[in-house]
Amino acid sequence: MKAMQDKTVLITGGTSGIGKETALELAKQGATVVVVGRNPAKTATTVAEIKAASGNDHVDSLVADLASMQEVRRVADEFKARYDSLHVLLNNAGALFTKRYETVDGYEQTLSLNHLAYFLLTNLLLDTLKASTPARIINVSSSAHRGKTLNFDDLQHKKSYDFGGLGVYGQSKLANVLFTYELARRLARTGVTVNALHPGFVASGFGKSDNLLVTLIMPIIHRLFAIPVEEGAQTPIYLASSPEVEGVSGHFFEDCKPVKSSLASYDEAAQKRLWKVSEELTSINAPVA
Repeated sequence: MKAMQDKTVLITGGTSGIGKETALELAKQGATVVVVGRNPAKTATTVAEIKAASGNDHVDSLVADLASMQEVRRVADEFKARYDSLHVLLNNAGALFTKRYETVDGYEQTLSLNHLAYFLLTNLLLDTLKASTPARIINVSSSAHRGKTLNFDDLQHKKSYDFGGLGVYGQSKLANVLFTYELARRLARTGVTVNALHPGFVASGFGKSDNLLVTLIMPIIHRLFAIPVEEGAQTPIYLASSPEVEGVSGHFFEDCKPVKSSLASYDEAAQKRLWKVSEELTSINAPVA
């Protein structure tokens, strides 16, 4: 019997990069894999490629722009209409924006896609995860969270948006870690674990940007410094499938090992404040316990 046989996995941002590679490897291990993508044609092509490469026909897809909270809700509803179990939720979809944009909800796009989508989708699927225990939630963060703090007086970055968007991106990745630690505390003794990870600087489509100069430079940076997608996917694959992390929760992983995240990420007051603000922004009451 394959390692992930009879397991159902949902992966956001599953049509390229480490999301696609993780989906492929978990499909090879026998899982039923559902990938979420934004582009219908690309998503359908990805499903066909994973089926062919894995020899597993149990690969499905959902199409949505997760920067929209309505779309996040629709993905959760469609998933629950098709499946009655969920053993692994991999929150992976994210992007870096060099300029400030607002979503259809009027939220700053980095915060919305990189954090609020994680928060809302996870909470909407928690009942299914709890009914499928043991279950795992995996939040793709980044070492870019180090050295950052959240400015709760300007979470939407209306007053300032740093040049190139790297600081805003790093703050969104800090939000991923703060969310992970608060959720882990709330999920204690439920049979559902949650961990965050840094995949490494990966040579993937993530570096594509809304800025022409960045788009032109990024391929050069990738060739010089980035690791292959296959290597970057090892930690999410490990957290999704390894028996070694069964029951392990509330940690930050890098290279398939738990490591210390930034000092700011352990601030419990910030964790709780972010949770409350996230509830307000997504219009959900998410007590969890």
